[in-house]
Amino acid sequence: MSIRHALLALLAEGSKYGLQLRQEFEARTGEVWPLNVGQVYTTLQRLEREGHVESDEAGRDGAQRRFRITAGGQRELDRWLRTPPDGAPPPRDELVIKVQVAVRMPGVDVREILQVHRRRLVEEMQRYTHLKAEADPDDIALGLVVDAELFRLEAVVRWLDAADARLRRLPATPTTDAASNDRARPAGPAAEPAESAPAREEARR
Repeated sequence: MSIRHALLALLAEGSKYGLQLRQEFEARTGEVWPLNVGQVYTTLQRLEREGHVESDEAGRDGAQRRFRITAGGQRELDRWLRTPPDGAPPPRDELVIKVQVAVRMPGVDVREILQVHRRRLVEEMQRYTHLKAEADPDDIALGLVVDAELFRLEAVVRWLDAADARLRRLPATPTTDAASNDRARPAGPAAEPAESAPAREEARR
């Protein structure tokens, strides 16, 4: 989430104080993403150095300064609004990395890992569904945020389902075979393979 561009968007409506910007940001985003007032002033200072915002009260401290967007800031905001997200390379997703690592780890049931995360995501979906049901239908900000989160969670659950199906189709690998043997092998000296028993019986005869 780009805090700097969100602040520019608020300033595009008119000049505002820093505390006012924080309050309006939280209200516009359904109060889902709390914003630290120190972060607001730090971002405003950076925007001012870049020439995207300005203030006539440069001698006052942050709480007393009223900021407004500049022509350069408006161009930056317009560019950001119309720039699609960068889709390449794929962003690093912690859950994807966990599953990729677990696939090759000896003694780890990767499908059990998938189930753990699926249950947690479904619980989150239920929480947001309840929040949506209880929300004021006219609260557009909260509705947009909740819908976005529900769609995101649903997409992750669908990816987990697809990963589970893909793993079911994979043939056993040497790594997974070794892991299975390690779990089944009793403690102590290594046991002979089961298929060698008939050969030993034949030798005794």
